[in-house]
Amino acid sequence: MSTPEQARFPACTRRLRLGFVGGGQGSFIGEVHAMGARLSNRWEVTAGALSSTSDKALASGRAWLLAEERIYSDYRHMAAAEAQRPDGIDAVVIATPNHTHFAIAKVFMQHGIHVICDKPLCNTLAEAEELVALQRETGVVFAVSYCYASHAMVRQMREMVDAGALGRLCQVHVEYFQDWAIDLPTAADGGTPWRLDTALSGHSFTTADIGTHAHHLACFATGLDLHSLRADFHTVGNPKPLEDTAFIQLRFAGGVPGTLMTSQAAAGTHCDLRIRLFGDKASLEWRQEDPEHLCFAEPGKPKVLMTRADLGCGPSVQRLQRMRVGFPEGLTDAWANLYSEIAVAIQAQQQGVDLPPGLVNFPTVKAGLDGVRFTDAAIRSNAANGAWVEL
Repeated sequence: MSTPEQARFPACTRRLRLGFVGGGQGSFIGEVHAMGARLSNRWEVTAGALSSTSDKALASGRAWLLAEERIYSDYRHMAAAEAQRPDGIDAVVIATPNHTHFAIAKVFMQHGIHVICDKPLCNTLAEAEELVALQRETGVVFAVSYCYASHAMVRQMREMVDAGALGRLCQVHVEYFQDWAIDLPTAADGGTPWRLDTALSGHSFTTADIGTHAHHLACFATGLDLHSLRADFHTVGNPKPLEDTAFIQLRFAGGVPGTLMTSQAAAGTHCDLRIRLFGDKASLEWRQEDPEHLCFAEPGKPKVLMTRADLGCGPSVQRLQRMRVGFPEGLTDAWANLYSEIAVAIQAQQQGVDLPPGLVNFPTVKAGLDGVRFTDAAIRSNAANGAWVEL
């Protein structure tokens, strides 16, 4: 049984100031980041280089009600200027195409500004490892936006695994299906989206885009590192230069086997992320499209459908819940949870306070590196006709 103190974050002493690079007009993910930050009630958006095009940056900044002098079109200028202001940003969100993440993150870290980077962290292992080293050197808080692990019932899943509710973990199965890329246009009929340009997105489309979410969720829910994999890439929708579907076998620490299936050409699906964990005593299942519930099952017994805010939920769930049971929460709440934990970590660092172990559990730059390693291994395995590859 948790105490009220264990179930609470420290009080917010002031709203932290948040800047954006990217995420302006026409961006989906920029708005999602901003909504999550605002809903957390621990942030205010105060500056942005929302586009590298001056006119678009200005229009986007005005639409976000930013002060004119804090609307930038060059992220380097933004980092230098904000670092000099007494009311400069505490952290920056990087919501730009994959190939730009490394350079942008590096500049802001060098100016002592905390970083919240969209996934994947970057396109190459060398860049990811350099960012990890720079984070150690600068000491800034560096978060990566694997948002699904911030759903309350995913935290409950992790608590139950850690408590031994499943017994010995025997199998891990995760899948993420979408259908928006079935008819994605190509260069022949109107231009190739940047996600299919290897110079911008690297040498993977779907595995890097949403497969990394599935990989992070599997590792987070189990508490296990992924040690090796074998991958088969496919293009089953409109012809593309990169895969829109991947089937991947997994081996986690301790030899625990698993599977990861991902597709952005699975007709009739929207955001169908699901994880199933099987132990030698019981199993757990969670679906992103029904995030309020967690299914617990034991052999020969009725299944138990746990709901967020049920009495059996642990302290990590209690800290994150925003509505009483029966009033559904969704993805925006998960984003708000992510931003709450990041704010708590930054505030603690600014105040020189050590947080209790396990109070916050957001994905760090290390999780970003793990995601790049996962994608790199999958690309190499597919190129070797599905050979097993160690991460």
